[in-house]
Amino acid sequence: MTFPSVNEQMDAIRRGALEIVPEEELAEKLERSREEGEPLVVKQGFDPTRPDLHIGHAVSIRKLKTFQDLGHQVVFVVGDYTARVGDPSGRSETRPTLSPEEIEANAETYAAQVGKILDVDRVRVEYNSKWLAPLNLADILELTSAYTVARMLERDDFEKRLRESRPISMMELMYPLMQAYDSVALGADVELGGSDQKFNLVMTRTIQERYGQPPQVCLIMPLLRGTDGEQKMSKSYDNYIGISEPPEEVYGKTMSIPDSLLAEWYELASGLTGDDLAAALEDVESDPYEAKRNLAWLVTGTYHGKDGAKAGREHFDTVFRKKEDPDEMPEV
Repeated sequence: MTFPSVNEQMDAIRRGALEIVPEEELAEKLERSREEGEPLVVKQGFDPTRPDLHIGHAVSIRKLKTFQDLGHQVVFVVGDYTARVGDPSGRSETRPTLSPEEIEANAETYAAQVGKILDVDRVRVEYNSKWLAPLNLADILELTSAYTVARMLERDDFEKRLRESRPISMMELMYPLMQAYDSVALGADVELGGSDQKFNLVMTRTIQERYGQPPQVCLIMPLLRGTDGEQKMSKSYDNYIGISEPPEEVYGKTMSIPDSLLAEWYELASGLTGDDLAAALEDVESDPYEAKRNLAWLVTGTYHGKDGAKAGREHFDTVFRKKEDPDEMPEV
């Protein structure tokens, strides 16, 4: 297989990323990939704690699309097993656990949703219960021996909770190890994640080395703040826009964001680049309302096409500008 030059690939991968850890290793992996004609294994995991993937997830999923366009093997990991624990990243308390039935129902929707961004015919969709469920006690003890409690408690959220005497369950301490084992099972070359995932991703490098594998490169992506304008977009905070929500909802929710988010959303959620993005950011300063309407059109169109964007705008204008009743209303 023929890949673009390493410089071309690095330029495309760097664009929009916060950090590559370590960058020189990524260049070495890309060079080896070109010489051997073998794609890199690039993974990211998503826990099905809610039925929706949201446009905050899409920031890194679009970067997965970059790797896919460059010819590499993208692995979309559905964390059906890690969802039983719940990712404690950024949390101040233990996350409520979901039933296996809830997790399964949510996970079933993910493959279809990711197809709105990735070429699903060229994506490996893997459920991490495939390799985590068969682990016996001896396997788990081997995994836990690969990292120390002291190092684990250096993580910001764990350290803060410990300082404030808030409980940390042993199950939560297992979560980063389980995520790391995903990379071991897949032989991952690169893993993507938001800035709140940096500890887990970098820790995985140590775990892979303990299992005799070359450590993965960690590609850290920015977090999109949610519709509340404060917290990161998250299913847990209920401040998200699901990529499969109806176009009227996507458009309306985008119109509801505070003006302070406009520049951030244009950079991370609009899909614009270069001169088009620069022009849009100028509009944010000169005419925030019109800039927000254009942003809502772009975001809705990304997931529902031009017709969906048109339907979203017409519904919004009918209800909120003309103050008329929508065409369809639930009967009560």
